[in-house]
Amino acid sequence: MTWRERAISLRHVLPLLGMVWETSPALTLGTLILRAASSVAPILQLWVGKLIIDAVVHAIMAPKPDGHLVWIYLGIEAMLVAGNDLLTRATTLCDSLLADKFNNHTSLRIMAHAQAMDLSCFEDATFYDKMERAQQQTVTRTRLLVVLGGMAQQLITLFSLGVAIIAYSPIFLVLLPTAILPSFWGEARFAMLSYSLLHGQTPERRELDYLRFLSTNDKSAKEVKLFGLGSYLLSRARNLFERFYVDNRHLSVRRASVGALLGLVPIAGYYLGYVLILMRTLDHTLSVGELVFVSGAFMRMRSVVESVFSALTLVGEHALHIKDLFDFFAVKPTIVSPPSPVTFPRPIRSGFEFRNVSFAYAGSSKPVLKNVSFRLGAGECLALVGENGAGKTTLVKLMARLYEPTEGQILLDGVDLRDYSQESLHREIGVVFQDFVRYDFLARENIGLGQLDAIDDDQRIRFAAEKSLADQVIERLPHGYDQMLGRRFDEGLDLSTGQWQKIALARAYMRDAQILILDEPSASLDAQAEHDIFKRFGELTQKKTTLLISHRLSSVRMADRILVLANGCVREEGTHEQLMASGGRYSELFSLQASGYLG
Repeated sequence: MTWRERAISLRHVLPLLGMVWETSPALTLGTLILRAASSVAPILQLWVGKLIIDAVVHAIMAPKPDGHLVWIYLGIEAMLVAGNDLLTRATTLCDSLLADKFNNHTSLRIMAHAQAMDLSCFEDATFYDKMERAQQQTVTRTRLLVVLGGMAQQLITLFSLGVAIIAYSPIFLVLLPTAILPSFWGEARFAMLSYSLLHGQTPERRELDYLRFLSTNDKSAKEVKLFGLGSYLLSRARNLFERFYVDNRHLSVRRASVGALLGLVPIAGYYLGYVLILMRTLDHTLSVGELVFVSGAFMRMRSVVESVFSALTLVGEHALHIKDLFDFFAVKPTIVSPPSPVTFPRPIRSGFEFRNVSFAYAGSSKPVLKNVSFRLGAGECLALVGENGAGKTTLVKLMARLYEPTEGQILLDGVDLRDYSQESLHREIGVVFQDFVRYDFLARENIGLGQLDAIDDDQRIRFAAEKSLADQVIERLPHGYDQMLGRRFDEGLDLSTGQWQKIALARAYMRDAQILILDEPSASLDAQAEHDIFKRFGELTQKKTTLLISHRLSSVRMADRILVLANGCVREEGTHEQLMASGGRYSELFSLQASGYLG
């Protein structure tokens, strides 16, 4: 990164401070006041130290020694030291509490922002890189808060020391920063190189995280063992670790070598200033107390200037990482609700209409769907049939407005789907995706998530479980509906894929939705469970506008109509009897499956 890019990244510091203030105005104000009070402690302690030494010298030189002032000054210094210690501890406490609250606030904001993103974002590697960097830099953000607070405190201390020293010799204010600048430049330069290296490694680090996941996850453990993948995964991870190590070692050696050379400059500057102080003391320009005060202030000032420059370097370095956080927040969803949405119909009257709908993924010139047109009437059950890759699941996501059509329109009761709010549409959809989520929650929570405002409604949860036959699964669990599912937490029990699918179906039935979307709802069920569910299918989908996807053509016979997709286009449409009579692709596929069962 260039110095200009580095300077631009600093513009994110003020918005970050705004986020800190939003997190807790009281703690932010408290830490600022405490640091301001602590910043004047060094100059006060040095001045009292000067008074003590001058009082001691005066008492020794006086004909009649009187050291009462020495003890008074000593008591004042002791109170200053004790007070500064209390201020430091209180500042550390405020910083710790503020950092915790800020990290929680930022993590929740990242989660909320990710939830607001389009589904297509989660299919984009660039978006994942940005989210990964935003999530991983919690420590960096906390450290930056401490660095900024410390730098503000050091600047006030520097100002107070500078005012004191300038009274003795203005040359010190020029000498010290000049001696520090080369070292500052070197640290800033290598901070940029370090960030650039880390930024460039993000895709590989995500790959490394995935290799860790495969090696330590219970879902992949079976195949890793049976296929003997352990050594292969370790080899790939080892190669990545070695590449990171070589890159980091090369940069670290360069940083240490250049830093050692540039570090000689401030040492020379400090001792040049010290020589000037001693010369003025030897020619009686300064008293012994002033010698201690000026040399102490000069030494402290040197330390403070180094700290300030070091803090500036760290701020610049961390600002580059903070930029990643705001780059992530800058990503905005494209699928949003209109400012004045149309009221969602309840009940739905005429249903859905797809008009010449085409869809292609971002960056791809090949459409997944091409000029698809059909109707799904209110209360009708429409089955989608087709081979893998025909566009069935994509069509479902378009209907739920998780994607936007590249071309064409989707209407609901004659109104463009984009004119309704997303929230109102999603509230009316009960869905089971082929890749349904297995929540590591209680059994009752797994079902209740389908309708959050009824998650504590035990009767409704049990009724939904009955409809999906999940009640038979749950009744056999040790703790019934209060059983923790999955292996992630204590006393958790994992279920078979078919049992999980029944839980997912119950979640869909939990919602009092007008639209039901079932994507391969029986793919993991045994023959008996599938028969039992589809025997009640008409009852379960009554008065609901239903879209059903299934590769098992025997299970789509009860649909009102069947749509056959091939290569992203509608090839056939009709009832089971009509399609069988036509002798087309559906009839061919059905016959193949039937012969497979019979043969």
